[in-house]
Amino acid sequence: MSRTIIVSNRLPIKISNLDKSFEFSSTSGGLATGMKSIHKKNNFLWIGWPGIDKKSLGNNLAKAEKLLHKKNYIPVFLRKKEINDFYYGTSNEALWPLFHYFLEFSIFNKSHWKSYVNVNKKFAKSVIKYANKGDIVWVHDYQLLLCPRMIKTKRPDLTVGFFLHIPFPSFEIFRIFPWREELLEGILGSDLIGFHTYDYVRHFLSSVKRILRYDVIFNKINVGSREVLVDTFPMGIDYAKYNDAARKKNEQKKSEMSNLRLQLMDHKKTSFDSKLILSIDRLDYTKGVINRIKAFEIFLTNNPEYRGKVRLIMLTVPSRSDVDDYIKLKKQTDEIVGRVNGKFASVNWTPIWYYYRSMSFDELIDLYTISDIAMITPVRDGMNLVAKEFVATRVDGNGVLILSEMAGASKELYESITVNPFDLNKMSDMILQAIKMPNKEQIERNRSMQERLSRYTVNYWANDFMKNLISRAKSNQNSVTNYFNLLEKNKLLEKLKLSNNKLIILDYDGTLVNFKVKPELALPDNNLINILNDLSNIKGMDIAIVSGRDKLFLEDNLGKLNINIIAEHGHFFKKKNKDWINLGNIDKVFLNDIHAILQSFSDRTPGTFTEKKESGLVWHFRKTDPELAIERVVEIETVLNSLLTDQFQILNLDKAIEVTSRKFDKGSAVNELTKNKKYDHIVCIGDDVTDENMFKSLNENSTTIKVGIKNTQARYYIEDPKGVVNLLNDINNYLK
Repeated sequence: MSRTIIVSNRLPIKISNLDKSFEFSSTSGGLATGMKSIHKKNNFLWIGWPGIDKKSLGNNLAKAEKLLHKKNYIPVFLRKKEINDFYYGTSNEALWPLFHYFLEFSIFNKSHWKSYVNVNKKFAKSVIKYANKGDIVWVHDYQLLLCPRMIKTKRPDLTVGFFLHIPFPSFEIFRIFPWREELLEGILGSDLIGFHTYDYVRHFLSSVKRILRYDVIFNKINVGSREVLVDTFPMGIDYAKYNDAARKKNEQKKSEMSNLRLQLMDHKKTSFDSKLILSIDRLDYTKGVINRIKAFEIFLTNNPEYRGKVRLIMLTVPSRSDVDDYIKLKKQTDEIVGRVNGKFASVNWTPIWYYYRSMSFDELIDLYTISDIAMITPVRDGMNLVAKEFVATRVDGNGVLILSEMAGASKELYESITVNPFDLNKMSDMILQAIKMPNKEQIERNRSMQERLSRYTVNYWANDFMKNLISRAKSNQNSVTNYFNLLEKNKLLEKLKLSNNKLIILDYDGTLVNFKVKPELALPDNNLINILNDLSNIKGMDIAIVSGRDKLFLEDNLGKLNINIIAEHGHFFKKKNKDWINLGNIDKVFLNDIHAILQSFSDRTPGTFTEKKESGLVWHFRKTDPELAIERVVEIETVLNSLLTDQFQILNLDKAIEVTSRKFDKGSAVNELTKNKKYDHIVCIGDDVTDENMFKSLNENSTTIKVGIKNTQARYYIEDPKGVVNLLNDINNYLK
């Protein structure tokens, strides 16, 4: 039975040093809560940093590790320099501000990046060490973006999921990161990638299309021979925990109440229409704390009748307090709170109660249940669970949530009052609207949100992701059955050895060489030339290149080899060491007219160009914006379909469309190769839609292989051109 392995930057347990000993303490958070149901199972591991380095544990190291292993926790110990460079460096000085659109705070340091890579390797090595065959791995968050690929490369038998808990920025922002390709490739080592909202999915797919130029079909990405699924999984809370705690608070006798609750209730007694507005955040520049205070200041200025009646309770939890940007933010916050209190305070009333500390769960429930309004207005937030927690505690149905539209939670809690956190005047107006909102409307809004939150809990989120990840595991197992693995390769080698006459048919672009921005750059290297040359000299072996390339390119690069070459999808045929034969005539006057049309599209679509062949035309769009390319292809096909005669057809190639003759295709080319000679076994390898005609024309005794996972008539698939070249080399070595 497969196990589930959770991989996160921190374990949900922390080790603290004591005098000659140590102790464990649980850490709180949505992830730890969400994993509880999974962690109860015996077939579970959690890999992460335990909050301390090896050196600090000293002689207690072995004992601590043993106790952690008993709890199914696998510690990844980090040195202080690694913590500084990996965690405080790249993770929180580069990725955190960039992903939250704070470019001015982003610092890109090469040595920090090297540490980020090395620490990700540490985590990946731990997974590889402890994972059994077929285990399911779930990697979490921005600190471990490289981990999925590192795991998948070494252990393709593992199913890997990844979830990002913060926003994924737009392409325009993300491409600023110096090592952007490495990050995307790292994430794409996953089989399933999850985000909180569709916006983040859209941004991620856009970056994949524009930076890596991978094919994206709806929410699926073709990565070599794998298909990666990207989807939304909005994270919830432990709804029952907050709702039950709030009910108990409301039932407390006065003697059972905390001092905080009594203090808050005293304010409520000062006026029949007094209101408490709650603000809870970590001290972070993404949370919009300064903007919120300024909006409250505008409210008090514009609505003097509410002075003495409305109070803002600000709980700001310390975060990264030794980092310069956070020190400045703390200073700014202190100053503006002091200024507003100094401006409006009276003997009996202070407009802002400001707490700079963390609070216990019990104290948080006091704040949630006594407050009338929650003002949660981050300038950018992946989800924001505080907003959901506030709604869960509204057991009587009253209370108003003011929520930033920049928080992921706004996509679910759309019955709240949503605001633009940069529009201070509008935020001020929304405070007034919240204060004046009728009780009936409050109840209607909250009931709707509560029904949703009670269903989509944090456990639902975790189980939903795992269910989809297990589904991907089964899907991948099915696809692996068609993979041209070692067993199939050995069978093929034996068949070829026993065959007197054998033929290997090969496409060129995407099969023997990788695609390039310009086709003329995709040249065969010396290794490939030598392999093809050696194969062609094996007794009873024929080699044929069947390509869409023009005959001049193929002649220049492969013409000296003792092989058959077919150019332009079957229009031109060159037998071993013979001259080229033209197998059909084309209306070149008509082609010139079509060329003018395609050229006009190239002129107004940057990054595209038209390739002219003797038998057809190819419009290449590999280098242009992917979404613009899709629009242009539709336009071009619409124009061409109205003009083309029965002599021509349109082929959709990889990042290109081709206008060519209907009379000839690669299937007819294979027939030309085999009509005068009987072969005992034929191997045919290709990568795109034009190669399907080759696969169709061959009988079941042939070995047909597609490069990459795509819909195909071929019996097998292989990873990439490198895999094809390695296979040819193995055939050569085996048959020599």
